[in-house]
Amino acid sequence: MSTWKQVADLPVEIDRVELEGLEQDVSSDFTRKSTIVHLLGGGEEGLGEDVVYQADEHEAAWAAGPPDLAGSWTLASFSEHVGGLDLFGGQEPESPASRNYRIWAYESAALDLALRQAGTSLHAHLGLEPRPITYVVSLRLGDPASLEPVTRRLARYPDLRFKLDPTADWDDELCAALAATGAVDSLDLKGQYSGTIVDNPADPALYQRVVDYFPDAWIEDPKLTDETDEILRPHRDRITWDAPIHSIADVEALPFPPKTVNVKPSRFGAISALFDAYDWLAERGIGAYGGGQFELGVGRGQIQLLAALFHPDGPNDTSPTGFHAMDPPPGIEPSPMPPRAAPRGFRRES
Repeated sequence: MSTWKQVADLPVEIDRVELEGLEQDVSSDFTRKSTIVHLLGGGEEGLGEDVVYQADEHEAAWAAGPPDLAGSWTLASFSEHVGGLDLFGGQEPESPASRNYRIWAYESAALDLALRQAGTSLHAHLGLEPRPITYVVSLRLGDPASLEPVTRRLARYPDLRFKLDPTADWDDELCAALAATGAVDSLDLKGQYSGTIVDNPADPALYQRVVDYFPDAWIEDPKLTDETDEILRPHRDRITWDAPIHSIADVEALPFPPKTVNVKPSRFGAISALFDAYDWLAERGIGAYGGGQFELGVGRGQIQLLAALFHPDGPNDTSPTGFHAMDPPPGIEPSPMPPRAAPRGFRRES
């Protein structure tokens, strides 16, 4: 039986819906807002997190209030209903991906509530054993780029592993210094973004430095041109994809079969789409690792739990939220960290 079919018929009773706003200044130099969705019913509470990036779209949702979802559902019927709702008050979201982000918030809350009402957990219901989670810390190196953000974190956490965003000002000196730390696991070229603050044009000189100085690192989201494809062709086994991946069809449409891909749960929106993707990738021997969206609340633990169940050993961009801070505090759980799956619901215990 598919993973989705194992949960699709779980009943869920909803009495009311509440929204809770969160806010934090994070290490990528912006103020992150997110929304916690609370589904309440049968004396239980299910939680999910809306990771839409536009602050005004959170504020509009708070002002409008949540949809009326009271009633008796299965996860499948709830998913079908929520997928047909206008969750943006008649406005077109700035980013098309935001629709899936908001759907994910409601569906993950419903999964949490259904499991709690059933008195079980996701791992127990699926018959899976959560395993310790390997993670990397995703980081930009400032403008102009500097080694200091890496060395400052390594001074407090000497075993930390990084996923870094190379930019055009990464010269030979900086690349050599970063490589000498031995702490770089992944390099996100951001070549698949368009019209965002992180757009990164295809730069053959930068791509050449990446492959030369970091021969063992994963290379995520390159922009393939005639020049960059020639540089990267010998390294296809370590090329991964993130921004284009919202569905199985997106993996099938990649320019060559991947060895592994970044599966960000919120990008898939519906739980059925995410769970079907996990099954599809496993059947084809394609690896997966998790990606975060600067979750500020329960959503971070949920993607960590999914990593513990489906891809614990990958370069998961699911580090504890303490690493969102410009100056991460002491005492953050090191990698690999224990799964700490809650005994009920779809949550990781804090």
